[in-house]
Amino acid sequence: MFDNECLNTYIRDVKPPAKDLLAELRMTKPFRSLEEEALLNIVRTAAVFMHDAAESLKPFGLTPTQYNVLRILRGSPDGLCRNEVGQRLVTRVPDVTRLLDRMERDGLVQRQRTGQDRRYVSTQITEKGLKLVDKLDREMTAIHTRQLGHLGEKKARELIKLLSEARAAL
Repeated sequence: MFDNECLNTYIRDVKPPAKDLLAELRMTKPFRSLEEEALLNIVRTAAVFMHDAAESLKPFGLTPTQYNVLRILRGSPDGLCRNEVGQRLVTRVPDVTRLLDRMERDGLVQRQRTGQDRRYVSTQITEKGLKLVDKLDREMTAIHTRQLGHLGEKKARELIKLLSEARAAL
């Protein structure tokens, strides 16, 4: 059974964050390394941002991953196969087929077999999905501005550069 009281405490504690990650996580011992502190800051920040985005998308009946799928498919009007959708996701999910099943049931995407190979199934955004993702563009831009707009252009570009370098090292 889940400890809802603990979960609710966690969600309340997400805002406002403490002055540093040690305090925010209520850690009593220092980090083992600067790299550990940096990595945990990245992970914690991503979790806070994703929670914020998820809460903002909830009234529209979408998760951040479903929103990501709609954006991917909007940019590919001819449709994409399941594997291609999965590869383009910002956050990978273990079962793209089930994700697309749910979105198809909600009328946001449609799938059809094309060509000679009946195993190939193309997924396309529906008119309903297109209207929803277009409507959400302004909402998501406002979320991104709220989350990172305070950095300004110079710091935001530096953050992008640093994060890209960190990913490229793997």
